[in-house]
Amino acid sequence: MAPDLTLRHTTVPTPFGPFTVVMSPDGIVATTGGDPGELVDQLARRLGVGSRVGSRVAPLRGATRDLAAYFGDRRALTRTPVDLRLVETTFARAVLEVTQTIPYGELWTYGDVAAKAGRPGAARAAGSALARSPIELFVPCHRVVPSGPGLGRYGGSEDRRAMLLRFEGAI
Repeated sequence: MAPDLTLRHTTVPTPFGPFTVVMSPDGIVATTGGDPGELVDQLARRLGVGSRVGSRVAPLRGATRDLAAYFGDRRALTRTPVDLRLVETTFARAVLEVTQTIPYGELWTYGDVAAKAGRPGAARAAGSALARSPIELFVPCHRVVPSGPGLGRYGGSEDRRAMLLRFEGAI
């Protein structure tokens, strides 16, 4: 990102608590259910850019509409683009791109995602890439589960993943 680029963000209420979306002109760069100020400050420092709060920017309005549709009508988040420039490796980027294609309400394994990202047998590496994803919901990491028993950890919480998957009717 260029030093004169401005990140914009807004926080949207959801059934699971406040959800913050941070955008560059190219799409969503990060989301958080935690402290939005901390995330935005961290990103601005990391990228050497400024930030502004508000939803008057058309892409932020689009993200807000997408979230309202997801939580209201229970459908996929497909309209707002994501910006994966913060993702450090080509494989991790491929994993997140593949994860974006997982249909609403479906579950794939880490092995499924790794294979579709071009590295069959790299399930653990796919899991690591998903664990470091800066974008929740718009990159539906919660739909990727271990091949063994259980749902695995998601954002440090198995309960959060289970809540989202129940919401989508996947479990």
